[in-house]
Amino acid sequence: MGALDEPLTKLVGDRTAKVLADSLKLRTVGDLLHHYPRRYVERGQLTSLDELEVDEHVTVLARIEKVTLIPFRGRKGDRLEVVVTDGRSRLSLVFFNQGWRQKELRAGAQGLFAGKVGVFNRTRQLVSPDYQLLDEDTGSDAARQFAGRLIPVYGASAQMPSWKLSICIETALTKHLGDVGEPLPAELRERHDLIPLPEALELIHRPRGHADRERAQSRLRWDEAFVLQVALAQRRAADSALPAKPRRAREGGLLDAFDARLPFTLTEGQRSVCAEIAADLATDHPMHRLLQGEVGSGKTLVALRAMLAVVDAGGQAVLLAPTEVLAQQHHRSIVEMMGDLAEGGMLGGSDLGTRVVLLTGSMGVPARRQALLDMACGDAGIAIGTHALIEDKVQFQDLGLVVVDEQHRFGVEQRDALRAKGEQPPHLLVMTATPIPRTVAMTVFGDLETSVLDQLPAGRSPISTHVVPALEKPNFLTRAWERVREEVAKGHQAYVVCPRIGDEEPAAGPGKKRRKAAVEDFEEVGDEGGDEGAASDERRPPLSVVETAEKLAKGPLSGLRVEILHGRLAPEAKDEVMRRFTAGEVDVLVATTVIEVGVNVPNSTAMVIMDADRFGVSQLHQLRGRVGRGSAAGLCLLVSDMPGGSAARARLDAVAGTLDGFELSRIDLEQRREGDVLGQAQSGVKSSLKVLSVLEDEEVILTARTEATRLVAEDPHLAAHPELRTALESLLDEDRAAYMEKG
Repeated sequence: MGALDEPLTKLVGDRTAKVLADSLKLRTVGDLLHHYPRRYVERGQLTSLDELEVDEHVTVLARIEKVTLIPFRGRKGDRLEVVVTDGRSRLSLVFFNQGWRQKELRAGAQGLFAGKVGVFNRTRQLVSPDYQLLDEDTGSDAARQFAGRLIPVYGASAQMPSWKLSICIETALTKHLGDVGEPLPAELRERHDLIPLPEALELIHRPRGHADRERAQSRLRWDEAFVLQVALAQRRAADSALPAKPRRAREGGLLDAFDARLPFTLTEGQRSVCAEIAADLATDHPMHRLLQGEVGSGKTLVALRAMLAVVDAGGQAVLLAPTEVLAQQHHRSIVEMMGDLAEGGMLGGSDLGTRVVLLTGSMGVPARRQALLDMACGDAGIAIGTHALIEDKVQFQDLGLVVVDEQHRFGVEQRDALRAKGEQPPHLLVMTATPIPRTVAMTVFGDLETSVLDQLPAGRSPISTHVVPALEKPNFLTRAWERVREEVAKGHQAYVVCPRIGDEEPAAGPGKKRRKAAVEDFEEVGDEGGDEGAASDERRPPLSVVETAEKLAKGPLSGLRVEILHGRLAPEAKDEVMRRFTAGEVDVLVATTVIEVGVNVPNSTAMVIMDADRFGVSQLHQLRGRVGRGSAAGLCLLVSDMPGGSAARARLDAVAGTLDGFELSRIDLEQRREGDVLGQAQSGVKSSLKVLSVLEDEEVILTARTEATRLVAEDPHLAAHPELRTALESLLDEDRAAYMEKG
């Protein structure tokens, strides 16, 4: 075990080590050294107090303005009130029965004060905060330590304030800075003018000024980018070494027959991406490609052409969808596009055709048995389904291509289980309709080649989006329902989206039971929403499909044909509702986010999203992509009770302000944490990025990717770079290593 892997008990003692581990997940000397300051303050540069938010745990640098000891009336005890200021605003510090603190908390003194911001009598306050005075005449170690330097402010906890962390880190630097290895090759550091890692760690924690801080961050940014890109380069190299059957479409075969029947011309973007995929499929190692594109850009058509090419080459293809509604929609639309080419071996089917089968968990036994048989014997060239495709009993004669739609809905294990059904590793095409900034794609999906569809097919109409402030302007909501009626009167259809199903109402009582019921009744609303969370006690429960549909049918939309759709309906009922809506037999579909992706009804022109602030930016963009899919213009109305100026309304205004999904994805990422770039964010693992920003550091990521690819090509197992190998092992703990192996 290296010195940096030593448990903190040896460095700071059992009690402090337990607090660091429990509250901040810091367990080793290395963890402590790599716990970088969140920000810095300068002596004399006071924290702006008017920007503090209630319930936020803060550390502020402020000057004591007034100290007052107030005895309790009619009982023993007292309250010490200390008012601190930044010169403009004030913050109250309250200590109960601690009058002795008057001796050190004197007017005019400066200090660091840490606690949770609360409100009493409309005044913000910290109750019994931790503090560290910084005036020289106090004689304190902290005052001398910070004199003339930037003061680091760390991500801390109630049990471990920033300056106590700083003392622990100082101890680690003093005792173990000499034990820090150097993961970056010397020639790389020289090429990019990077300081040694030990120096960077010292300067990030002990900067003499902003120039020191910037030099340290520049080096540490490179460490994060380069080590991650080395991991991804190794993965790409391992993938390219695997054997796979080349799959080339044959001339005059199924793909040519399909293309000849297309009633439209492929866009230039579709042709380009199809050529990239065809080239990948023709190689003797597995394709690993990410296909991303705007809502309605034609990803399904591109994927279908890839599947037909594989069938042409004698193989089979499978399309994995996250929901039954989406799987059924894909099956219906693909069969419709192929016509008799989807009826191979059947009466009336084309001689060039194949079978397209559907497999979902709720199918009846006879249909399920027939689908399994068609896949196993090879009669079904294309299989479409949900997680049911992953079950052990599902077998293929020759699986050549796996297409994963909306990949973020699946775990790596599920994707890996499906790929394992091929005799040799099948080609992999991962699709997402959530636009991903370029640098994010190079980190989150850095082991995949990336294709982008950013051109909408001809005939797609623009979508106008507006925010409807229901509480501030109730007449706007009334007008929204009038607009829905107007669209239906023109012969069109509409969606109304709600965040909750509503067939199981939340418990009436307060507290955890009520919150738990509300959360369990959600459907497919992830953690993308803002801090005005869906289950907040201060807000009413989110609007539900069942209740909203009933109110609309009896009220503003009376006389229209209103139906509901959500994930807990019986499969037959879901399929029947979608069939009737697609056929124009339903005017208004009130649904959950089950319609978010893949649903294609060109006659739908209007969408009203209720409680829109409870959805994330990217999710709202996906939802509105369900309208405007035909020749008529689309309308999306975002209904919210949140006041103007709130963060939630800012998100909605951003969605209303642009149709550019890539711009919205940047906004979404800026407003949320970037998450763990190795794909573990959904399981709660904290981000492996501390200094590097996948949005702002594009140049570093691009250069690091080039350098990493070169190094791995020269030394695949990093035999000549033991310190880099150690850094890689630290980044790839057991869970992440398994992720990289399976991805």
